[in-house]
Amino acid sequence: MEPTSSLRARLDTIAGNLWWCWHPEVGDIFRDLDPDLWRGMNHNPVAFLRRIDDQKLAERTRAHALESRILAAARRLDEYLQSHDTWGARYGGTLVTQPVAYFSAEFGLHESLPLYSGGLGVLAGDHLKSASDLGIPIVGVGLFYVLGYFTQRLDPNGWQREEFGATDLRDLPIQPATDAVGRPVRIEVYFGARPVTAAVWKVRVGRAQLLLLDTDVPENPPELRDITHRLYWGDQTSRIRQEIVLGIGGVRALKALGIEPGVFHLNEGHSAFALLEAVREEMDQNGRSFEEASHRIGSRSVFTTHTPVPAGHDRFPPALMEEQLGWMRQALGLTTEQFMGLGRVKPEQVDETFCMTVIALKVAHRANGVSSLHGDVSRKMWNGLWPYRRVQQVPIGHITNGVHTRSWIAPEMMNILERHLGPDWARRISRSDLWLKTMEVSPLEIWETHQILKAQLVDFVRRRYVEQELRRGTDRELALSRASRLLDPMALTLGFARRFATYKRATLMFRDRERFIRMISNPARPVQVVFAGKSHPRDEGGKRLIQEIAHLQHEEPFLGRIVFIEDYDINVGRHLTRGVDVWVNNPRRPEEACGTSGMKAVLNGALNCSILDGWWAEAYDGRNGFAIRAPGPHEDAELQDRRDAQGLFEVLEKEVVPLFYAQDAARVPAGWVDRMRWAFVTMAWRYSADRMVMDYARETYLPAAFGDSCRMSGH
Repeated sequence: MEPTSSLRARLDTIAGNLWWCWHPEVGDIFRDLDPDLWRGMNHNPVAFLRRIDDQKLAERTRAHALESRILAAARRLDEYLQSHDTWGARYGGTLVTQPVAYFSAEFGLHESLPLYSGGLGVLAGDHLKSASDLGIPIVGVGLFYVLGYFTQRLDPNGWQREEFGATDLRDLPIQPATDAVGRPVRIEVYFGARPVTAAVWKVRVGRAQLLLLDTDVPENPPELRDITHRLYWGDQTSRIRQEIVLGIGGVRALKALGIEPGVFHLNEGHSAFALLEAVREEMDQNGRSFEEASHRIGSRSVFTTHTPVPAGHDRFPPALMEEQLGWMRQALGLTTEQFMGLGRVKPEQVDETFCMTVIALKVAHRANGVSSLHGDVSRKMWNGLWPYRRVQQVPIGHITNGVHTRSWIAPEMMNILERHLGPDWARRISRSDLWLKTMEVSPLEIWETHQILKAQLVDFVRRRYVEQELRRGTDRELALSRASRLLDPMALTLGFARRFATYKRATLMFRDRERFIRMISNPARPVQVVFAGKSHPRDEGGKRLIQEIAHLQHEEPFLGRIVFIEDYDINVGRHLTRGVDVWVNNPRRPEEACGTSGMKAVLNGALNCSILDGWWAEAYDGRNGFAIRAPGPHEDAELQDRRDAQGLFEVLEKEVVPLFYAQDAARVPAGWVDRMRWAFVTMAWRYSADRMVMDYARETYLPAAFGDSCRMSGH
């Protein structure tokens, strides 16, 4: 056996690159060393290794014959990093030497690295992972939130409370980014006349890297050190300062590290100040005018908008812009009105605020929504920027989101794919012909696998429920008794988990309370629902929705049939999308830009039941899930909600429930499993992050890197 120090060094190397988190067999090594510690550390291998001593490491390695697995995992990581047999190596062109700089306010890579709040961040994390797998050179740029987003706890009255706890840097897979001579990089930006310093951390994400800027450094006065502490927190001054650090500081961090991007990709408008800094550098270094520099930077820039609701776009008033960014305006040689005009739909309209989405759309030569329908919505929303064009000619296209398959598919489902699609299936995820073979998998094999995942979900929910109840002061015996009656592994299980924004209508199925009770109480065909999700701390309406569910879960006849799981994160999402039978999504159309959680459910055999909004509007074909249909859209939100609730019950009662319970002697619902297999065939490849990233590469990155200044058209 290798010395313990050597094994620990190999485990440290594995833990230091997030590649392990999309290879579950590697994560299982840490779990098998100490299952309780692994769970207690929130599946964080860096924190885990700091707390397991050499003696226990050696004993557990011997007892479970883990040495060969550790050595194999370390070898696989090294081979992955050294391999040039990738899509990017063949087709990446100039990106190999001038990578994509991918700016995002949040990155959701794993639950142990809390730099995300929801779908936008998880999408960014999946983007980096697929770019890594494809070998497309990419550098993520974000902020380091030492206090994260927040931990959600419900008080005894069911009201959401936000808790923050500082993260110990020693427990994270990050290290200081260093310059050419090995010195930790520091960059400086300005809030008005006040300089602020940011440290730069580096995270390894397979072949990709993520840079995180952190203002909590000794060089800053106390009132400026907390700028990057929390995600989406504070007043407008705090927000604009965060976005200055992200955008302007991000460009400066790249320069300090000697990274010259071939493409700037802005994932939402939070980072749009990056374009101003890049333009300023172009003017300063090459003596160009603002117009010339703006055109050159714009031709290398891609902007992705995710927000179909006007109120969701960041806006700042003129006085705040001048106070915080007057120095940038002067450096660009612009008057106050010219500078404000960059962020206005109508530059001459002095009462209009500065919108981050507007400046991104004006400067970047390529812009896209994140689904076909969202592209249409965005063209209508921003038609005013091109008033002499018809809506169809507005230069905002779409690239539909996708999810990183290996991160979200359960190992049990992965085993089926390896047996039937071949051991190299993961390299061919985006090929539609690959998934046709899933129709050859026997219904019994798929259904038994799904039942295993469902049993795992029930165990997870019961365990989390007990933890929640004990925190609220519930007697332990009572909590355990309730948990034992919580969820029936054989009952039709619906899942609803996402951000609790009011337009997503988490409680739509409660609008007809009696009808809902009849559905969940049917002894022959019972239905149960698992809820999870956070509300923004300032969203009182979203918090009231959570409170309503929290109260009902403890009342008859809902007791045991509905449950709310606190602190929705990647780990909770992973369990839910793997274990439920149906993934429910019922936003007000067309306010859902995409909705990637439903794509994760597809990979694990769950069927979607959704309003035809976001991705589902283009994915649903009548056989691969269920559609909630109702007249509309109506300007009267109350009328729309009432009719959509009616549509939801219609599809549940007439299609979903009967099909699920039409089971043969072996308790296999053949018609249901046919839809599961067809969902794989029609959607698993199409809504993969590999397909998404290749679309970005072909349609935006490569044209931008080659200097093509043509705007991306709708498609």
